[in-house]
Amino acid sequence: MVPLLLALAAAAPQTVEGLWLNDDKKGLVQIAPCGTKVCGRIVKVLSRDPKAPKTDVHNPDPALRGRGFVGLPVLTGFQRSGGSWTGGRAYDPESGKSYRSTLSLNPDGSLRVTGCVLFICESRRWTRVR
Repeated sequence: MVPLLLALAAAAPQTVEGLWLNDDKKGLVQIAPCGTKVCGRIVKVLSRDPKAPKTDVHNPDPALRGRGFVGLPVLTGFQRSGGSWTGGRAYDPESGKSYRSTLSLNPDGSLRVTGCVLFICESRRWTRVR
């Protein structure tokens, strides 16, 4: 069993780059290089709730509240640091808040997105689509 797990771990992608389904399954985020760092943008909205906003209405900057969700940057400024990606920010369009954040791959290939305010941190699990 252990050799099989080691083989699977070796075969799993060792990068956060790719297409990810977020934890609440409301959107797909493409994580890719942006300059010398790694960033993520919403590429598809999956929520079918007719009452859900169609634009970034909760953004603290009134000038950005009219922008649509597709193309919206939700992960910015991450740099690889050992086995994780640090120094970035995660933006939550449902609240309009941005958090200090880290990204790391879980042993099962999922992505742990951790956002922090002061010393309080919370993690979400995203699933790789490709």
